[in-house]
Formats: sequence, C-alpha cells, structure tokens
Amino acid sequence: MTLMIEFVLQGFSELPRLRLPLFRCFFSLYTVAASLQSPMYFFLCNLAAMDIVCTSSVLPKALVGLAFEENTISFPGCMAQLFFLTWSASSELLLLTAMAYDRYVAICRPLHYSWRMSPRLCQSLALGVWAVCALNGSLHAGLMTRLSFCGPNIIAHFFCEIPPLLLLSCSPTLVNSIMTVLADAFYGVLNFLLTLVSYGCIVASILRMRSAAGRRRAFSTCSSHLLVVSVYYSAVFCAYISPASSYSPERSKVSAVLYTMLSPTLNPIVYSLRNTEVKHALGRLVQALLCPEVRGLPP
Repeated sequence: MTLMIEFVLQGFSELPRLRLPLFRCFFSLYTVAASLQSPMYFFLCNLAAMDIVCTSSVLPKALVGLAFEENTISFPGCMAQLFFLTWSASSELLLLTAMAYDRYVAICRPLHYSWRMSPRLCQSLALGVWAVCALNGSLHAGLMTRLSFCGPNIIAHFFCEIPPLLLLSCSPTLVNSIMTVLADAFYGVLNFLLTLVSYGCIVASILRMRSAAGRRRAFSTCSSHLLVVSVYYSAVFCAYISPASSYSPERSKVSAVLYTMLSPTLNPIVYSLRNTEVKHALGRLVQALLCPEVRGLPP
C-alpha cells in the first residue's frame, strides 16, 4: 500500500541561473513539436501522434517547474505521467522498426511493396503497436502502485520515470526491476537489432546498384529515418539500458531532454525539411528564442 501522497520533482534546481533560459528553450521546443505534426505518410502520422503524447506528458509540468518553481506532483499524477511516457516511448521504438521494414521493402523488394505494405497491414501494425505499448505502460504503472513509498519523496529528475522511483521505494522492487529489464530487452535491444538487420539489407542492396543516381536516390529515401533512429536510440540506450542501481540523475536528464523534447521536434523537420510549413515553424522558433516577449515569455 502506498503511503506517499505526492512527490517533489527535483527538476533543474541545481541550475538556478539557467531556469528562465531553459524555460524559453523548452517552451519553444514544445510549441514546434506540437505544431509540425502534419506528416505525409501513415507511419509518420502515428509517430507524430506519439511525439505529441510524449512531449505533452512531460513538458507542461517541466515548464511549470521552471517558470513558477512548483515542482510537486501528486502520486496519481506521477503514475499517469509514467504511463503516458512509457506508452509513447515504447510505441516510438516499435514504429521506428516498422518504418525500417517499410524502407527495406521499398528498396530491396520494390515489386512486392504494394501487397507487403498494404493499407490493411499498416493499419494492423499501427493498432498492434498502440495496444501492446499501452499494455506495457499499464503494466509498469500498475506494478509501481503496488510499492510503498515511506521515505524521501524527492525524485531526482524533472518527470516521473521508473529508475528514480524505484530508488525511493521502501518495499522490494525485484519484480519491477525484472519487468523493466525484459521491457528494455524487447523494446530497446530486439527492435534495435531488427532495425540494424533491415538497414544491413538496404545498404547491401544499394551497393549492388549499378547507377550512381539510383544509389543516391535510394539512400535519400532512408537517410532521414536513419538519422531519427540514431538520435532516438542513442538517447534511450543512455537513459534506460542500465540497472537501476547505477542510475545517474545528470546523465538521465540529458538523455531525457533528447528523447522527450529534441527528438519529437527534429522528427518532422528531418522528414519534411523542404516543406513550407516547417520553414515557417522554424522561423517562429528562432523568433521565440531571440525575442521571447513576442510569445509573452519571461524576458
């Protein structure tokens, strides 16, 4: 049974001089991440939706903490944040794998693309991703509610995530740790290996092409996805692929900024760099950073 009724998010309290600059930066990233989600393709649409869920589950509370130094969060609110963050992060990993397979079929099996990636199959894949990852988020949040928190209530992070919460529990956390390792192995390691296999086949197929123009065209169709995968997996591995006992708050905060703020902002930019809407949004971002009074931000 849980004894703690609220937690205190440590946030960026160790950097008081950077509080307002961080607020302006995070607010701008959140605005751009939420306003650029008009993708052209089906999986990009799902990825954009999960980007919005990810940023919306973390950044509003982080912005409140930076602007008003209000860092308390209720236990139910913490569990809700944990669920939505776990749901969106695991969904993005599966969606990136599905997109890698899509690029593999498009480049290595172009004649089979229409039936291998049919609309019904894509819809089934997306529905399966959302359902499986929602179950994953519910499982981790449910296991966390079974723990007792009767000691310190300061979370060494700017949002609720599994490793720092486990360190605060005064009851056994073996089951939680095992489920976390299994989830890391499936969502992180296995999907990363599947993505590597897909791109290994893609690279081999590109190198066999005789035309230099054909090689450039084939590479351009997957370079954006490869960049997004590299950034996202680097942040996730740094934040999660390690035991809770070796948890580092500083390292985790930096990694979390990458996959909860920077990556959702970069995704639509990387995929739609020539889009007029993206150019306007980037202009608004630069204007907000250079002239915060335009958006009513603290000077």
